[in-house]
Amino acid sequence: MTTPQIAAAEVAERAGAIALQTRQRIAGVVENMSWLDLPDGSRMELYGSGGGQVVADRLTRAVGADVPLLGQVPIEQGVREAGDEGNPIVLRDPGSPAAKALLDVADKLAVRRRGLAGMSLSIDTTRRG
Repeated sequence: MTTPQIAAAEVAERAGAIALQTRQRIAGVVENMSWLDLPDGSRMELYGSGGGQVVADRLTRAVGADVPLLGQVPIEQGVREAGDEGNPIVLRDPGSPAAKALLDVADKLAVRRRGLAGMSLSIDTTRRG
């Protein structure tokens, strides 16, 4: 998770490096607070742009495998309000831009290919003699 801001992207990249050192798999990058939708339909990029893609690209090179940018979540007051209520935005207002972005990230994670780690292979490892 990062914001578009380059300083935040650098922190996220370091977190990814730590994940690699502890043998964790990196599923992808999510960029939060990507923009603010304005009433006139335009977008204001309060924290710049591109930080999430920069992190995804750098981690892809570090890992030697694709680390995708899973999504970009816009700034919405409703996200904070829903969180304060204990009712996630994806349930409170699933049609909002932020909820749609988060649901899209969840969909991408749900169909992600898995390795064999943690899966039962039904192999009997006891020797019979």
